Amino acid sequence: MVNIVRRGPGLGKLSSAPNFSIYRGIPLLIEDNMNQGLIHALLLDGQGGARLLDDQQVNRWQPEQGCLWLHFDYRQPDTRRWLEQHSELDKVAVSALLSEATRPRATGHGQGLLIALREVNLNPGADPEDMVAMRLWLEPQRIISTRNRQLASVQTIAARLAQGKGPANSDTLLAELAFELQRPLGEIVEELDDQIDELETRFLDGILETSRGELMTQRRRLIEFRRYLSPQREALGRLLMDKDNGWLGPEAKTSLRETQDSLHRYLENMDAIRERSIALDDARANQLSEQLNKRMFVLSMITALFLPLSFMTGLLGVNLAGIPLADNVAAFGVFVATLVLMVALQVWYFRRRGWI
Repeated sequence: MVNIVRRGPGLGKLSSAPNFSIYRGIPLLIEDNMNQGLIHALLLDGQGGARLLDDQQVNRWQPEQGCLWLHFDYRQPDTRRWLEQHSELDKVAVSALLSEATRPRATGHGQGLLIALREVNLNPGADPEDMVAMRLWLEPQRIISTRNRQLASVQTIAARLAQGKGPANSDTLLAELAFELQRPLGEIVEELDDQIDELETRFLDGILETSRGELMTQRRRLIEFRRYLSPQREALGRLLMDKDNGWLGPEAKTSLRETQDSLHRYLENMDAIRERSIALDDARANQLSEQLNKRMFVLSMITALFLPLSFMTGLLGVNLAGIPLADNVAAFGVFVATLVLMVALQVWYFRRRGWI
Protein backbone atom coordinates (compact mmCIF):
# COMPACT_ATOMS: atom_id res chain seq x y z
CA MET A 1 0.00 0.00 0.00
CA VAL A 2 1.07 3.55 -0.64
CA ASN A 3 2.53 5.36 2.34
CA ILE A 4 1.12 8.68 3.48
CA VAL A 5 3.23 11.80 3.86
CA ARG A 6 3.40 12.69 7.56
CA ARG A 7 3.80 16.25 8.82
CA GLY A 8 4.83 16.05 12.44
CA PRO A 9 3.87 13.37 14.99
CA GLY A 10 0.65 11.52 14.27
CA LEU A 11 -1.80 12.19 11.45
CA GLY A 12 -4.61 14.24 13.04
CA LYS A 13 -5.55 17.53 11.38
CA LEU A 14 -3.70 18.92 8.38
CA SER A 15 -3.37 22.20 10.28
CA SER A 16 -1.52 20.55 13.16
CA ALA A 17 1.94 21.20 11.76
CA PRO A 18 1.80 23.07 8.46
CA ASN A 19 5.07 24.18 6.92
CA PHE A 20 4.78 27.06 4.48
CA SER A 21 7.01 29.15 2.27
CA ILE A 22 6.15 32.20 0.18
CA TYR A 23 7.04 32.42 -3.52
CA ARG A 24 5.81 35.28 -5.76
CA GLY A 25 3.29 36.14 -3.05
CA ILE A 26 1.76 32.65 -3.05
CA PRO A 27 1.80 30.55 0.13
CA LEU A 28 3.26 27.12 -0.64
CA LEU A 29 2.84 24.10 1.59
CA ILE A 30 6.17 22.28 1.81
CA GLU A 31 5.98 18.61 0.87
CA ASP A 32 8.17 16.90 3.42
CA ASN A 33 8.77 13.61 1.65
CA MET A 34 9.34 13.69 -2.08
CA ASN A 35 9.90 9.92 -2.38
CA GLN A 36 6.38 8.76 -1.50
CA GLY A 37 3.68 7.99 -4.04
CA LEU A 38 0.79 9.45 -2.07
CA ILE A 39 1.55 13.07 -1.22
CA HIS A 40 -1.64 13.65 0.75
CA ALA A 41 -5.07 12.15 1.35
CA LEU A 42 -7.54 14.80 2.50
CA LEU A 43 -11.12 14.22 3.58
CA LEU A 44 -13.09 17.43 3.03
CA ASP A 45 -15.54 18.27 5.81
CA GLY A 46 -17.90 20.20 3.53
CA GLN A 47 -17.29 23.48 5.34
CA GLY A 48 -13.92 24.52 3.97
CA GLY A 49 -11.73 22.32 6.13
CA ALA A 50 -10.19 18.86 5.80
CA ARG A 51 -8.41 16.22 7.80
CA LEU A 52 -5.47 14.10 6.76
CA LEU A 53 -6.09 10.35 6.37
CA ASP A 54 -3.61 7.51 6.68
CA ASP A 55 -3.46 4.54 4.32
CA GLN A 56 -5.84 2.39 6.40
CA GLN A 57 -8.40 5.19 6.59
CA VAL A 58 -8.13 5.65 2.84
CA ASN A 59 -8.86 1.93 2.33
CA ARG A 60 -11.93 2.13 4.58
CA TRP A 61 -13.25 5.33 3.02
CA GLN A 62 -16.84 5.33 1.74
CA PRO A 63 -18.48 8.11 -0.33
CA GLU A 64 -20.98 8.90 2.43
CA GLN A 65 -18.07 9.96 4.68
CA GLY A 66 -17.37 12.99 2.51
CA CYS A 67 -15.30 14.08 -0.47
CA LEU A 68 -11.84 12.46 -0.59
CA TRP A 69 -8.89 14.13 -2.34
CA LEU A 70 -5.92 11.88 -3.14
CA HIS A 71 -2.85 13.60 -4.54
CA PHE A 72 -0.05 11.42 -6.00
CA ASP A 73 3.41 11.64 -7.51
CA TYR A 74 2.90 9.50 -10.61
CA ARG A 75 6.61 8.72 -10.97
CA GLN A 76 6.58 6.45 -7.93
CA PRO A 77 5.91 2.69 -8.39
CA ASP A 78 3.49 2.76 -5.43
CA THR A 79 1.26 5.18 -7.32
CA ARG A 80 0.93 2.93 -10.36
CA ARG A 81 0.30 -0.09 -8.13
CA TRP A 82 -2.43 1.64 -6.15
CA LEU A 83 -4.16 3.11 -9.20
CA GLU A 84 -4.17 -0.24 -11.01
CA GLN A 85 -5.20 -2.40 -8.04
CA HIS A 86 -7.18 -0.25 -5.60
CA SER A 87 -8.58 2.82 -7.36
CA GLU A 88 -11.44 0.94 -9.16
CA LEU A 89 -10.66 2.97 -12.29
CA ASP A 90 -10.50 1.43 -15.75
CA LYS A 91 -7.34 1.25 -17.83
CA VAL A 92 -8.13 4.42 -19.77
CA ALA A 93 -8.42 6.54 -16.63
CA VAL A 94 -5.35 4.96 -15.03
CA SER A 95 -3.32 5.52 -18.20
CA ALA A 96 -4.40 9.16 -18.34
CA LEU A 97 -3.39 9.73 -14.71
CA LEU A 98 0.02 8.14 -15.29
CA SER A 99 0.73 9.69 -18.69
CA GLU A 100 3.95 11.70 -18.87
CA ALA A 101 3.15 13.64 -22.05
CA THR A 102 -0.23 15.30 -21.94
CA ARG A 103 -1.88 18.45 -23.22
CA PRO A 104 -4.67 20.32 -21.46
CA ARG A 105 -8.02 18.60 -22.01
CA ALA A 106 -11.29 17.82 -20.26
CA THR A 107 -13.45 14.83 -21.19
CA GLY A 108 -16.26 12.96 -19.55
CA HIS A 109 -15.49 9.33 -18.83
CA GLY A 110 -18.08 7.07 -17.26
CA GLN A 111 -19.36 8.68 -14.07
CA GLY A 112 -16.45 11.11 -13.78
CA LEU A 113 -14.21 13.56 -15.54
CA LEU A 114 -10.69 13.16 -16.89
CA ILE A 115 -8.93 16.51 -16.86
CA ALA A 116 -5.37 17.57 -17.68
CA LEU A 117 -4.29 21.14 -16.94
CA ARG A 118 -1.05 23.10 -16.91
CA GLU A 119 0.34 25.51 -14.33
CA VAL A 120 3.01 28.18 -14.53
CA ASN A 121 6.16 26.68 -13.06
CA LEU A 122 6.72 28.56 -9.78
CA ASN A 123 9.36 26.18 -8.47
CA PRO A 124 12.48 28.19 -7.50
CA GLY A 125 15.07 28.28 -10.27
CA ALA A 126 12.62 27.08 -12.96
CA ASP A 127 11.42 28.92 -16.05
CA PRO A 128 7.75 29.97 -15.65
CA GLU A 129 6.99 28.93 -19.24
CA ASP A 130 8.12 25.37 -18.45
CA MET A 131 4.58 24.65 -17.37
CA VAL A 132 3.84 21.83 -14.92
CA ALA A 133 1.16 19.28 -15.82
CA MET A 134 -1.59 18.17 -13.47
CA ARG A 135 -3.90 15.22 -14.18
CA LEU A 136 -7.26 14.87 -12.46
CA TRP A 137 -9.97 12.27 -12.07
CA LEU A 138 -13.12 13.78 -10.59
CA GLU A 139 -16.21 12.14 -9.21
CA PRO A 140 -18.85 13.80 -7.04
CA GLN A 141 -17.23 12.37 -3.90
CA ARG A 142 -13.64 11.67 -4.94
CA ILE A 143 -10.75 13.51 -6.58
CA ILE A 144 -7.54 11.81 -7.68
CA SER A 145 -4.76 14.09 -8.88
CA THR A 146 -1.24 13.27 -10.08
CA ARG A 147 1.85 15.32 -10.88
CA ASN A 148 5.63 14.91 -11.25
CA ARG A 149 6.72 18.33 -9.94
CA GLN A 150 5.40 20.48 -7.14
CA LEU A 151 2.28 22.45 -7.95
CA ALA A 152 1.77 25.80 -6.26
CA SER A 153 -2.00 25.58 -6.82
CA VAL A 154 -2.30 22.29 -4.92
CA GLN A 155 -0.16 23.57 -2.08
CA THR A 156 -2.13 26.81 -1.84
CA ILE A 157 -5.48 25.01 -1.67
CA ALA A 158 -4.09 22.56 0.89
CA ALA A 159 -3.03 25.57 2.97
CA ARG A 160 -6.55 27.00 2.77
CA LEU A 161 -8.03 23.68 3.83
CA ALA A 162 -5.65 23.70 6.78
CA GLN A 163 -7.09 27.10 7.76
CA GLY A 164 -10.72 26.02 7.20
CA LYS A 165 -11.08 28.36 4.19
CA GLY A 166 -10.84 25.83 1.36
CA PRO A 167 -13.34 24.26 -1.05
CA ALA A 168 -16.27 22.31 0.36
CA ASN A 169 -16.67 19.63 -2.33
CA SER A 170 -15.19 18.24 -5.52
CA ASP A 171 -16.65 20.73 -8.01
CA THR A 172 -15.58 23.80 -6.02
CA LEU A 173 -12.16 22.18 -5.54
CA LEU A 174 -11.87 21.84 -9.33
CA ALA A 175 -12.92 25.47 -9.76
CA GLU A 176 -10.34 26.69 -7.23
CA LEU A 177 -7.62 24.55 -8.78
CA ALA A 178 -8.37 25.96 -12.24
CA PHE A 179 -8.27 29.50 -10.86
CA GLU A 180 -5.01 28.98 -8.96
CA LEU A 181 -3.42 27.38 -12.03
CA GLN A 182 -3.84 30.58 -14.03
CA ARG A 183 -3.53 33.16 -11.24
CA PRO A 184 0.25 33.77 -11.67
CA LEU A 185 -0.30 34.62 -15.34
CA GLY A 186 -1.31 38.17 -14.46
CA GLU A 187 2.14 38.91 -13.09
CA ILE A 188 3.80 37.09 -16.00
CA VAL A 189 1.88 39.13 -18.59
CA GLU A 190 2.76 42.38 -16.80
CA GLU A 191 6.41 41.36 -16.77
CA LEU A 192 6.37 40.59 -20.50
CA ASP A 193 4.60 43.89 -21.20
CA ASP A 194 7.20 45.80 -19.19
CA GLN A 195 9.98 44.07 -21.13
CA ILE A 196 8.55 45.03 -24.50
CA ASP A 197 8.05 48.63 -23.25
CA GLU A 198 11.72 48.75 -22.29
CA LEU A 199 12.80 47.39 -25.67
CA GLU A 200 10.64 49.96 -27.47
CA THR A 201 12.21 52.73 -25.41
CA ARG A 202 15.67 51.45 -26.26
CA PHE A 203 14.72 51.36 -29.93
CA LEU A 204 13.59 54.99 -29.85
CA ASP A 205 16.85 55.88 -28.12
CA GLY A 206 18.78 54.12 -30.88
CA ILE A 207 20.41 51.47 -28.65
CA LEU A 208 18.59 48.36 -29.80
CA GLU A 209 21.43 46.92 -31.88
CA THR A 210 22.26 44.18 -29.36
CA SER A 211 18.67 43.32 -28.37
CA ARG A 212 17.68 40.78 -30.99
CA GLY A 213 18.45 37.96 -28.57
CA GLU A 214 16.08 39.49 -26.01
CA LEU A 215 13.33 39.78 -28.61
CA MET A 216 13.78 36.16 -29.64
CA THR A 217 13.73 35.03 -26.00
CA GLN A 218 10.50 36.89 -25.36
CA ARG A 219 8.83 35.47 -28.46
CA ARG A 220 9.93 31.97 -27.48
CA ARG A 221 8.38 32.44 -24.03
CA LEU A 222 5.12 33.62 -25.57
CA ILE A 223 5.04 30.61 -27.87
CA GLU A 224 5.60 28.25 -24.92
CA PHE A 225 2.81 29.86 -22.91
CA ARG A 226 0.35 29.78 -25.80
CA ARG A 227 1.22 26.17 -26.52
CA TYR A 228 -0.58 25.11 -23.35
CA LEU A 229 -2.85 28.03 -22.48
CA SER A 230 -4.86 27.94 -25.71
CA PRO A 231 -5.91 24.27 -25.32
CA GLN A 232 -6.44 24.89 -21.59
CA ARG A 233 -8.96 27.62 -22.39
CA GLU A 234 -10.69 25.27 -24.81
CA ALA A 235 -10.71 22.50 -22.22
CA LEU A 236 -12.46 24.74 -19.71
CA GLY A 237 -14.94 25.72 -22.41
CA ARG A 238 -15.76 22.08 -23.16
CA LEU A 239 -16.09 21.39 -19.45
CA LEU A 240 -18.68 24.15 -19.13
CA MET A 241 -20.60 23.11 -22.27
CA ASP A 242 -20.75 19.39 -21.48
CA LYS A 243 -24.29 18.66 -20.34
CA ASP A 244 -23.24 15.34 -18.79
CA ASN A 245 -21.48 17.21 -15.97
CA GLY A 246 -24.71 17.77 -14.10
CA TRP A 247 -23.04 17.42 -10.73
CA LEU A 248 -21.02 20.59 -11.30
CA GLY A 249 -22.84 23.21 -9.25
CA PRO A 250 -23.68 26.79 -10.29
CA GLU A 251 -20.95 28.24 -8.06
CA ALA A 252 -18.29 26.03 -9.62
CA LYS A 253 -19.49 26.78 -13.16
CA THR A 254 -19.45 30.52 -12.48
CA SER A 255 -15.91 30.30 -11.14
CA LEU A 256 -14.76 28.17 -14.09
CA ARG A 257 -16.33 30.66 -16.49
CA GLU A 258 -14.47 33.52 -14.82
CA THR A 259 -11.25 31.52 -15.05
CA GLN A 260 -11.86 30.89 -18.74
CA ASP A 261 -12.49 34.61 -19.31
CA SER A 262 -9.26 35.45 -17.49
CA LEU A 263 -7.35 32.98 -19.65
CA HIS A 264 -8.90 34.51 -22.76
CA ARG A 265 -7.84 37.98 -21.61
CA TYR A 266 -4.30 36.82 -20.84
CA LEU A 267 -4.03 35.18 -24.25
CA GLU A 268 -5.23 38.34 -25.95
CA ASN A 269 -2.63 40.35 -24.06
CA MET A 270 0.04 37.83 -25.05
CA ASP A 271 -1.04 38.11 -28.68
CA ALA A 272 -0.75 41.89 -28.44
CA ILE A 273 2.73 41.61 -26.88
CA ARG A 274 3.77 39.16 -29.60
CA GLU A 275 2.57 41.53 -32.33
CA ARG A 276 4.48 44.38 -30.69
CA SER A 277 7.63 42.27 -30.52
CA ILE A 278 7.26 41.30 -34.18
CA ALA A 279 6.72 44.94 -35.18
CA LEU A 280 9.71 45.99 -33.10
CA ASP A 281 11.88 43.28 -34.65
CA ASP A 282 10.76 44.39 -38.13
CA ALA A 283 11.51 48.03 -37.29
CA ARG A 284 14.92 47.03 -36.00
CA ALA A 285 15.60 45.02 -39.17
CA ASN A 286 14.47 47.95 -41.32
CA GLN A 287 16.71 50.27 -39.34
CA LEU A 288 19.71 48.02 -39.84
CA SER A 289 18.84 47.62 -43.53
CA GLU A 290 18.63 51.38 -43.94
CA GLN A 291 22.00 51.84 -42.25
CA LEU A 292 23.51 49.20 -44.52
CA ASN A 293 22.02 50.84 -47.61
CA LYS A 294 23.48 54.20 -46.61
CA ARG A 295 26.91 52.68 -46.18
CA MET A 296 26.66 50.86 -49.48
CA PHE A 297 25.61 54.11 -51.15
CA VAL A 298 28.67 55.90 -49.79
CA LEU A 299 30.90 53.09 -51.03
CA SER A 300 29.16 53.22 -54.42
CA MET A 301 29.75 56.97 -54.69
CA ILE A 302 33.43 56.56 -53.82
CA THR A 303 33.74 53.78 -56.39
CA ALA A 304 32.00 55.92 -59.03
CA LEU A 305 34.37 58.82 -58.34
CA PHE A 306 37.53 56.76 -58.52
CA LEU A 307 36.56 54.54 -61.45
CA PRO A 308 37.42 57.10 -64.21
CA LEU A 309 40.49 58.21 -62.27
CA SER A 310 41.69 54.61 -62.11
CA PHE A 311 41.02 54.24 -65.81
CA MET A 312 43.06 57.32 -66.66
CA THR A 313 46.00 56.42 -64.43
CA GLY A 314 45.97 52.88 -65.76
CA LEU A 315 45.81 54.04 -69.37
CA LEU A 316 48.64 56.55 -69.04
CA GLY A 317 50.72 54.27 -66.86
CA VAL A 318 51.53 51.76 -69.60
CA ASN A 319 55.14 51.81 -70.82
CA LEU A 320 54.44 52.31 -74.51
CA ALA A 321 55.73 54.90 -76.95
CA GLY A 322 53.43 57.70 -78.04
CA ILE A 323 51.97 58.63 -74.66
CA PRO A 324 50.91 62.33 -74.87
CA LEU A 325 53.16 64.86 -73.08
CA ALA A 326 55.64 62.13 -72.18
CA ASP A 327 58.55 64.54 -72.73
CA ASN A 328 56.87 67.67 -71.33
CA VAL A 329 58.00 68.81 -67.86
CA ALA A 330 54.52 70.21 -67.20
CA ALA A 331 52.81 66.90 -68.04
CA PHE A 332 52.27 65.78 -64.42
CA GLY A 333 50.58 69.07 -63.44
CA VAL A 334 48.38 68.96 -66.52
CA PHE A 335 47.41 65.36 -65.72
CA VAL A 336 46.55 66.14 -62.09
CA ALA A 337 44.49 69.15 -63.14
CA THR A 338 42.64 66.96 -65.62
CA LEU A 339 41.83 64.45 -62.89
CA VAL A 340 40.60 67.19 -60.55
CA LEU A 341 38.42 68.56 -63.33
CA MET A 342 36.97 65.10 -63.94
CA VAL A 343 36.11 64.73 -60.23
CA ALA A 344 34.49 68.17 -60.21
CA LEU A 345 32.39 67.29 -63.26
CA GLN A 346 31.32 64.02 -61.62
CA VAL A 347 30.28 65.76 -58.41
CA TRP A 348 28.33 68.33 -60.39
CA TYR A 349 26.57 65.60 -62.35
CA PHE A 350 25.72 63.56 -59.24
CA ARG A 351 24.29 66.61 -57.51
CA ARG A 352 22.23 67.53 -60.55
CA ARG A 353 20.74 64.04 -60.60
CA GLY A 354 20.03 64.19 -56.87
CA TRP A 355 22.26 61.27 -56.02
CA ILE A 356 24.25 63.18 -53.43
